[in-house]
Amino acid sequence: MNVHTHTVNTLLGAIAGVGKDARRGGYTRPVHSSAETTLREWFTAEAAARSLEVSTDANGIIWAWWDLPGSAKDEASRRGALVTGSHLDSVPGGGAFDGPLGVASALAAYDELAGRVATGSLVRNRALALAVFPEEEGSRFGVACLGSRLLTGAIDPARALQLRDGEGNTFAEVAAANGLDPARMGRDDAALARIGDFIELHVEQGQGLNSPAHTDDAGRGPAVAVGGSILGHGRWRLSFFGQGNHAGTTLMADRADPMVAAAQAIVAVRRIAAAQDDARATVGRIEPVPGGTNAIASRVDMWLDVRHPDDAVTAMLVEKIHGQAQKLAAFEGCSVHLTEESFSNTVHFDSGLVRSLSNSVRRQVPDAPLLPTGAGHDAGVLAAKVPAGMLYVRNPSGISHSPQEHVEDDDAAAGVLALADALAELL
Repeated sequence: MNVHTHTVNTLLGAIAGVGKDARRGGYTRPVHSSAETTLREWFTAEAAARSLEVSTDANGIIWAWWDLPGSAKDEASRRGALVTGSHLDSVPGGGAFDGPLGVASALAAYDELAGRVATGSLVRNRALALAVFPEEEGSRFGVACLGSRLLTGAIDPARALQLRDGEGNTFAEVAAANGLDPARMGRDDAALARIGDFIELHVEQGQGLNSPAHTDDAGRGPAVAVGGSILGHGRWRLSFFGQGNHAGTTLMADRADPMVAAAQAIVAVRRIAAAQDDARATVGRIEPVPGGTNAIASRVDMWLDVRHPDDAVTAMLVEKIHGQAQKLAAFEGCSVHLTEESFSNTVHFDSGLVRSLSNSVRRQVPDAPLLPTGAGHDAGVLAAKVPAGMLYVRNPSGISHSPQEHVEDDDAAAGVLALADALAELL
């Protein structure tokens, strides 16, 4: 495994200084930022160094192709290809592994497979592509997995192009400034036809592999798991409207303060979610307008993330939260408006692909379990159109979207071999 440890460490080490966030800690790499652009250039250079043919499609997805020898490198020869990859963008102050581990492992798995082909131990009958999807986190434009949603038609491109970042720039404007043609964005049936199966390797974003059900006597869990399902989840914006005014001259009894209504709503979110088994609800972002220390806000936007295995329960929770927010806003002399920004149904990965992944991974990791997750991924979006599956590499901290996210070297190496074996089985 040393060679794979070295490869993953070398690849991730080459980008360890890109997008470091001195204020938050960790990394801040929003889509089409200078940091994310540098990472895309890094991947392109690594793929080109391996003689893979690299291109970027109309939706900003990077494809690096390992074509069959003697093929025409056209749509026909790439139809039904095997695809693996992940993303390079991050949440604000995110960890080093969320996204980049999957991309680095895809490159390292290619190295392993190319070695097997060179020695004659692997004969391929399919093309392989490594893919990098943009705006998976949704940290800039508010919609997670935007690249894969555009590719599959899960989002109307007209709506996507009008999304705005925190500085008021539309997605259309930012995409155009980065060499993309907004008029060509949207569902791409030709690209979908090139994907016969999709496998995404990702750092585990929870305690599944560290849970008592899967740990040995020393308290260590298996290095790799196979993904079974993704909880239904979505993002909503609650906008509270009140009366902006002077903090020093407005008596407390004369205020219609949307910040007070929003603060009480945040507490209500926790209470409502805690009363429902398997529910998760989070307010991770809040923005007052105008945002001055000595000004009562005129509007407060807060973003709500709700997840549950049953999509009907997710909808019920959002309705409850909205209803409670309306009551709290009215009590403060304010109003509130709910906007759905994105929603993904609960996803159960392709059963045949899950069986294939489980069989191949367990040759390297005999106790690799089948795990559900509450985290969304591009594989979950693609699963509506093509057979898709996931592998998770153990995260000993169990923490993600944080600088404390971690993967141990031996586990990263095991992940590369598990991915390579899974790809070899399907090639």
